[in-house]
Amino acid sequence: MKSEILPLHRPPAEDKTFEHEHFAKATDSLKHDHRVIEKVLAALERLAGASEIRLDVWKKAIDFLKIFADRCHHLKEEKILFPALEERGIPREGGPIGMMLAEHEEGRGYVRKMAATLALAEQDSKEATTALRETARKYLRLLREHIQKEDEVLFEMADGVLTPAEQENLLHEFAEHEAKEIGAGVHERYLQIAQELAAYSGSS
Repeated sequence: MKSEILPLHRPPAEDKTFEHEHFAKATDSLKHDHRVIEKVLAALERLAGASEIRLDVWKKAIDFLKIFADRCHHLKEEKILFPALEERGIPREGGPIGMMLAEHEEGRGYVRKMAATLALAEQDSKEATTALRETARKYLRLLREHIQKEDEVLFEMADGVLTPAEQENLLHEFAEHEAKEIGAGVHERYLQIAQELAAYSGSS
C-alpha cells in the first residue's frame, strides 16, 4: 500500500475553474462550485478504479468533500438559498428542496463511511479497501445526479423567482457564511486542492 507524496502538476493557466470569480447571480456562484466539485469527483473516480490505494490522494479528496463540498457549498444552499426559495413559494416538502436536502444527508453518510474505511485501509485491510471503493462509486453516482438536478431544475426555478437584487444579496450572504464557517482564505486554499486533484485525475 503506497502513501508517498504524489507529484502534482498545475493545469493550464487558461482553465478558469479554479479561480475564485465574482458573479452576478448566486446561482452562478453555486454552479461554479459544482464545476470545481466535478473535477474532484473525476479524481475520486480514478482513485476508486486504481489497483493501489494512494493514501495521500484519498485523504486530500475526502478532506475536500468534507470542507468545500459540504461545509462550504451544501451549507450555503441549506442555510441561505433554500430558505430564500421557500420564502418565494418553492416548497420544501414534496418539492425539489426536500429532495436536495435528503441527498445532502445521504452524501454525508457516504463521506463519513469513506473516511472510516480509509483509516482501516491504511492497515492493509482488504475488506476495508473494497468497501472504500464501493462507497466512493455510490457517492459518485449520487453527487453527479444531484448536481445535474440542481443545475437544470432547482437553479432554473431560483432564477425565475429571485430578483437581481435578491441574487446579489445572497452572494453577500454566501461570502459571510464562508468567512464564518470555514474562515477567510480557505475557499481559495480548497480551489488549489481541487486543482491538484484534477492534475492527478487528468481532468484539468
